[in-house]
Amino acid sequence: MSARPRPPAGRHPRALRSLATVPGGRRGKWLVLAAWLLIVMALGPLAGKLGEVEDSSANAFLPGKAESAQVNTELEKFRGQDEIIPAVAVYSRDDARTTRADAAKAGADRTALASLVPEGQKIAGPLPSDDGKALMLVVPLTTGSDDFTADLEKVRDVAAADAPSGLDVAVGGPAGSLIDSIEVFGDLDTTLMLATGAVVTVLLLITYRSPVLWLFPALSVGFAAVLTQVVTYLLAKYASLPVDPQSAGILMVLVFGVGTDYALLLIARYREELHRHEDRHEAMRLALRRSGPAVIASAGTIAIGLACLALADINSSRSLGLVGAVGVVCALLAMITVLPALLAVTGRWVFWPFVPRYGTEPRAARTVWARIGGLLQRRPRWSWLMTVGVTAVLALSATGLTMGLTNEEMYQDKPESVVAQEKLSAHYPSGSSDPVTVVVRTAARDEVRQAASAVDGVESVRPEDRTADGRLTTLSVVLDDAPDSEAAKKAVDRLRDAVHQVEDADALVGGTTAELLDTRRAAQSDLRTVIPVVLAVVLLVLIALLRSLVAPLLLLATVVLSFFGALGASHLIFTQLLDFPAMDNSLPLMGFVFLVALGIDYNIFLMTRVREEAALHDHTKGVLSGLASTGGVITSAGIVLAATFAVIATMPLVSMAQLGVLVGIGVLLDTFVVRTVLVPSLALDVGARVWWPSRLGQAPTTVDVRPAKEREPEKV
Repeated sequence: MSARPRPPAGRHPRALRSLATVPGGRRGKWLVLAAWLLIVMALGPLAGKLGEVEDSSANAFLPGKAESAQVNTELEKFRGQDEIIPAVAVYSRDDARTTRADAAKAGADRTALASLVPEGQKIAGPLPSDDGKALMLVVPLTTGSDDFTADLEKVRDVAAADAPSGLDVAVGGPAGSLIDSIEVFGDLDTTLMLATGAVVTVLLLITYRSPVLWLFPALSVGFAAVLTQVVTYLLAKYASLPVDPQSAGILMVLVFGVGTDYALLLIARYREELHRHEDRHEAMRLALRRSGPAVIASAGTIAIGLACLALADINSSRSLGLVGAVGVVCALLAMITVLPALLAVTGRWVFWPFVPRYGTEPRAARTVWARIGGLLQRRPRWSWLMTVGVTAVLALSATGLTMGLTNEEMYQDKPESVVAQEKLSAHYPSGSSDPVTVVVRTAARDEVRQAASAVDGVESVRPEDRTADGRLTTLSVVLDDAPDSEAAKKAVDRLRDAVHQVEDADALVGGTTAELLDTRRAAQSDLRTVIPVVLAVVLLVLIALLRSLVAPLLLLATVVLSFFGALGASHLIFTQLLDFPAMDNSLPLMGFVFLVALGIDYNIFLMTRVREEAALHDHTKGVLSGLASTGGVITSAGIVLAATFAVIATMPLVSMAQLGVLVGIGVLLDTFVVRTVLVPSLALDVGARVWWPSRLGQAPTTVDVRPAKEREPEKV
């Protein structure tokens, strides 16, 4: 069948045509570059202020409506502007009782640290353990000091200095845990940006094998990163956009990865058009018009999918979703404006040494992707059934997941606060270093205290503090078990049941154990709420883009299957290679949203090209030509995106490392399995009916019966 003429540019939406003429125009390119330079010069200083609007409080990572979050809010009434957070120093001997010298050391430390204690507070201890093998010193610190971090470091320095031989000393407690957490996130934004930038640069050099071309997508992504930080800062400051250190760090990875993907797609199409058109401005305008719908649909799908996380109850999930959506939109704006303008200014020579010459073929006809297409065409049903089977086997590995990380399991490298908690758990009632906090009306304090003391799993209850007006009182409840243990969480449930029954007490139960419990339950609820919405939104976008009902359903099914395959493969890596004992509670939801949004990305790139080619030829050749023409660029894009998320896997926080591994594996599955084999073989097996009910769905599917050597599709 002879090929029909390529559809004229006028078939694309008028707004897109107008947009395409600006960055690729002879004068428009200069206007675009001037506008970007003015934006960066005027607003660039705001990019460095993003850290000022980041919320690193406990509530930033908790469910918004959780009882433990309400406790944190109520505690502000007790603290005023200054919060009292205790540091706990534990002095221990593993195989012997502590000595008089050990007690003298702890006593001397108490005297040396007295100057750090705020007015009205005092150091507790040294408190000996029941087994006689440990001493505990509780040092109250205030966030109102000139340098809370320096105070904690002084406690650690004093405790570690001149310790008797054989005495182990570690400082933890709430203050130690807070500072260790801050140190993890302290340079996270910069570290992730530099590491991701280095990875993207290396991969662009490998992809283009040009000493010049890689600079243009890298520079464009840099513009996108600045714009993203500025917009995020302004929205956080003036529109209450939630931003926490974790979402701010992952934001840069997402912008670099997605932005580079769009750059690869646009440059690949621009290279094709340079072979067909002598005028580089015309080539760029056509490249934008023909790749623009897929890029915009991809960015829209990712942004809308991430924005669905606004429905989540956990604040950190909401933050990551909304901040990520902002980043994707900013990356899109940069890639369809500043990148085309830069390429239009410089011309063909930037592709050196592989300069696309006008009137020559883009590539040799027989490519690896053409050969893969030929293999799939011979046995399409067998191909997709085998692919589904292999992915399903991987998915089975996800059965028996252990969810929920303890405090000791949150870090890849164990910080001092975790070491201190382990020693406290070994020698004291496990909850003594981090008791549960109960906020009650003062008038009902005694009744609540009595009810709490009778709860199974409670070791002791004592009053702590009152508000200035005397209306509220806090109770400190020490549990028998470690704060992050399942037994402690069950004890919190029993404690809540007991104190809630006290009339007119308005009792609220919070603290670390309650926060872990509330977060786990909210994560399960968010899965049931967010996932159906994400699937529905993505399906509607695909229907609008492909003008079909069958193809969107098939594509959505493939990315869901890919997610479960990635989850199973990640579980194997976590347990067999990385020795992670459990998955973070938020990982299934975050991984699902990222992988469905990013995974459908490559399906959009492939199927929009297939639809374009099917309109020119027939369905079968459209599938094969679409696979052959997009195979290289989508593979490069998938490797870049997976590599950028692999950077997150090197972070010290286990929850972030797990997200990086899961998304990286999922993207590779989408790139090499779903897009390469599963989707094309399904499209070939279903035939033109995949486009039903559009006009393409009524066209007959051409079956090429020529020998395989003669029916390899040409690269177009």
